Amino acid sequence: MPAAVYAFDYNYLQCILTSCAGAIFSTIVFTYLSDGIIKWWNKLKEKLITKKGPKKHFTKSNRRIIKIKNRFGLIGIAALTPILLSIPLGAFLAERFFKDKKKVIIYISIATVFWSNALYFIFLLAYKGYKAF
Repeated sequence: MPAAVYAFDYNYLQCILTSCAGAIFSTIVFTYLSDGIIKWWNKLKEKLITKKGPKKHFTKSNRRIIKIKNRFGLIGIAALTPILLSIPLGAFLAERFFKDKKKVIIYISIATVFWSNALYFIFLLAYKGYKAF
C-alpha cells in the first residue's frame, strides 16, 4: 500500500479502497477455498490412514498457532492476518478452527480496514518526516 501511495500519488480514499477491496475479495475467495481443501483433506485422510494412525508431531509454529487460537480466538487470528499471517494463511486457519464463514470474513475484513488505515497514516507520517529533510 505505501508503494501505491508513492508511485501513483493516490489520495487517502483511493489507497484505502484499493487495498481493502483486494483484501476483502481475497478473504472471501480463500475462506471458501480453504473450506473445500479441508473437506477434501479429511476425506483423503479417512481413506488413507488407519484408525490408530501416526502420532501427531507438534512443532514450534504449530504450538504458537494453537496458543493464539486458545488465547485470542477468532479475533486474534483476524487481527494478525493482514499484517503478519497473510490473507490466505489467516483465512485457512480461521476456517480450520472456527468454521463460521460469515464471522471469519467479517472479522478479517474489519482487521484489514483497521490495518490499512493504520499503515496509511504510519506511511504518511514517515513520508512527511522524510520530505522535511
